[in-house]
Amino acid sequence: MSLESEVDLPGGAVLPGALPEALRAELVAFRRDLHMHPELGNQEFRTTAAIKERLERAGLRPRVLSSGTGLICDIGTDGEAGTDAAMLAMRADIDALPIPDMKTECPYRSTVPDRAHACGHDVHTTVVLGTGLVLAELHRQGLLPRPVRLIFQPAEEVLPGGAADAIADGALDGIGRIVAVHCDPRVDAGKIGLRQGAITSACDRLEITLDGPGGHTARPHLTTDLVTAAARVVVDVPALVGRRVDSRSGLAVTWGRIESGHAPNVIPQHAELSGTVRCLDQDAWRQAPDIVVAAIDEVANLYRAKSEINYVRGVPPVVNEAGATELLRDAMIARRGVESVEGTQQSLGGEDFSWYLERVPGAMARLGVRPPGERTVRDLHQGDFDVDEHAITVGVELFTAAALLDALR
Repeated sequence: MSLESEVDLPGGAVLPGALPEALRAELVAFRRDLHMHPELGNQEFRTTAAIKERLERAGLRPRVLSSGTGLICDIGTDGEAGTDAAMLAMRADIDALPIPDMKTECPYRSTVPDRAHACGHDVHTTVVLGTGLVLAELHRQGLLPRPVRLIFQPAEEVLPGGAADAIADGALDGIGRIVAVHCDPRVDAGKIGLRQGAITSACDRLEITLDGPGGHTARPHLTTDLVTAAARVVVDVPALVGRRVDSRSGLAVTWGRIESGHAPNVIPQHAELSGTVRCLDQDAWRQAPDIVVAAIDEVANLYRAKSEINYVRGVPPVVNEAGATELLRDAMIARRGVESVEGTQQSLGGEDFSWYLERVPGAMARLGVRPPGERTVRDLHQGDFDVDEHAITVGVELFTAAALLDALR
């Protein structure tokens, strides 16, 4: 594999590592294969095997994580983990979502019922794989100034996320800085969105059961009107929570499921609710469990319902460190010019990349995947989600440039 289209940098330096056409085509085919065979968190055995085989074919020595899915791979250390100089890591998440693929006319739509890569993890995986192949070739040519690590992480969609397991398995050993991308269907392919500081929100899961004696709908005053109690929890708890923290923290409770009852004239004995708790601010997130649980108990008690609450801690916000954000900005500008980088807002989405940033500095960029000029936005976590595959080339060139520029800092 030859590396084409060198990029001139200020001061006369030269940045190698652009993709040859054959590799572009291979990576598109690899992404489509992943898209056709999505696997849920901690079940990514086929995906892991495919990544491992391609890295080994490039002369690398990946190590599968002890959980059996996901892997890490060092480049420039002759297969030995660790180095005197702290390495730059690039992370991809490899799992899919438990939703059906609704792209009926797409030749590479999911072949697995009720499973789809509707969040772009197939693109993230392909970008990091392609980066590894390019950097391996640069290392063979003596052009890789410092070792790097690829992290292919399972179970990002499973709270509190597979990042913690990867970290426990040594993914950050010897790492000085870590970067990642996430597909963004609101940014044109060929561009990235960047933000210093928090770029995502914290996200927790909330599961509640309400119980009461039940009875006849003709006599709600003689029992616990459980449906009304559940309805008041749905309406009143978010309002109470919003008045118990600084409104700038963005602490929000949103419901995704409510179930109760079987007949129109029977007050049920049991109700179930589930939803998410999201927060823009890290300090408020640390207070959120106490605030939310207290609000639920207050409302349930008012309607004489017995409540049981399972508050599942999720992930803190992804907080982009200044130096890593500038590294990604400089890398993108070196490849594609200043117009290729745009500012982005903090989102209320959660991402377990945040757990890495609790340990080492790093940053996540939003990778544009919208076909330029297209007005329809195929949002994340929807069954018709797809990408402009030019984004794969952009992501690989971004990460290869970041690896080369990082060694100069």
